[in-house]
Formats: sequence, structure tokens, C-alpha cells
Amino acid sequence: MAKRILAWIRHGEYAQPPGVPSAHLPHGLTPVGREQARAAAHLVWQFASQHALTLDTAVDCSRLLRAWETADVMARELERLGSPQLTLREVDALMERGLGAAANLDIEQIEAVLAADPRHETPPPGWKRDAHYVLPLPGAESLAQAGERLARHVRARMRALQANSALATDRSSSTAAGDEGAPATLTLFVGHGGAFRHAASVLGLLATADLQRLSMQHGAPIFFEFHPGRDGDAAGERWARVAGDWRERPANASVD
Repeated sequence: MAKRILAWIRHGEYAQPPGVPSAHLPHGLTPVGREQARAAAHLVWQFASQHALTLDTAVDCSRLLRAWETADVMARELERLGSPQLTLREVDALMERGLGAAANLDIEQIEAVLAADPRHETPPPGWKRDAHYVLPLPGAESLAQAGERLARHVRARMRALQANSALATDRSSSTAAGDEGAPATLTLFVGHGGAFRHAASVLGLLATADLQRLSMQHGAPIFFEFHPGRDGDAAGERWARVAGDWRERPANASVD
């Protein structure tokens, strides 16, 4: 069976206004963020070369500008390093947790809006990091919900790759061993730390107790292996981290 590796890359540093949760902010990368994206491309290329992996030519990325720019810079740098042409696929499911009607407000403004609304209570302390808290505003979602939608997309994407590979193998009447002759592949997903982290919890890659303690470095890939279930059995799927590290989040970390 062909090896299926995927990499999650958090966008590079971007022009985030002070005190404003990332969520669906529309701002682009800083010069530092673009350098982080180029560095991420080199880490991906090095990993793929070391493990004889063929890059999937479709790169999935969040529609938010900071993630799209990261994916675009990475794709152009990977092509310069020798990759075939890469195509970016913008995916809603990879976006960060949304704050709905509170988008682009800072934390103090959000809390003041809710305090002034007689229908709602002031958010509890630490609400931004609470996996299950949803602002009582139109369009808002929790971190857990963002992680669930991202995990669904990643599952569907990897299952489709596996199914297509198996179909191609059947059509070519390969050996009875299945698709052992198929190349090992590396599929890239570019998005956001919060959504990735909570998706990792859904997929069993990160303990619930570590969700607030850990985060991701900007532009530092984390690599996972997807083990499909026998005969497409979803219950038999396994996911495992094979390289790259989560970032220990400082206890006094500012909004990220």
C-alpha cells in the first residue's frame, strides 16, 4: 500500500492588529511572514527528498489572505526547487474559527458589545481559548467546530487520494499486493493554528488536555501519516505524527 503523508503548515506572520483575535481577519503577510513561507517550502522539499515522497500537485489552503499567500509563496519556491507546477485550492473548511458578527473587533470591544446587550452574558474569563465556547452572535463558531470541519475535509481528501490510487492500480492490473508500486505521496494543507490544533484532537493526534498548552509555529510544517482502514473501512483508519513539533504556548501568551 502506498504511503500517504500529509503536512499541515500554519500561515506565516501577518499584519494582525493588536488585541484582535485572528479569526477571519483579512490582512496579508508581513515580510517576515513571507520569509517563513519560503523557509517552510525548503523544509517540505527536504522532507520529501529524504523520504522519497512525490508532492501532490494540488495544495489545499484556507481562503483567508494570510494562508493563501503562504501557500502561494511556498508553491512558487517549491517549483523553483524542482517541484512540478503546483495548483492552489482555496477551501472554506481550512479557515480559522469564525467570530461571526464580532469579526475584526478586539477582545475588549467584543466583551463590551455583549455586556451592553441585555440578551447575553459577558463571556467567561479565557473564552477565546475555550474549545467549546461560541460567541452568542450570528455566524460565530467554536474552536471545536472549526476543528471538526477541518478534520472532515482532511479525512475526505486523504480517502479520495487513497481511493483514486486503488482504482488506478486495479485498472492497470498491478500485482495482487495492491498499490505497493504506487509512489509515496505528500499532500500539503495550509491554514491556521487554532483550527489545525482542534482538528488534531478530532483525529486523535493531540490530547484534549494539550489543546490550550500547545500551538503551532508560523511556517513550520508538522508531518502526519494517514493509514487507511482495510477495504476503505473508516473505523480502521489511523493517523500518526511522523515529524515536526507543536509549539509550547507561553502561559502569558497574547492574542494569536
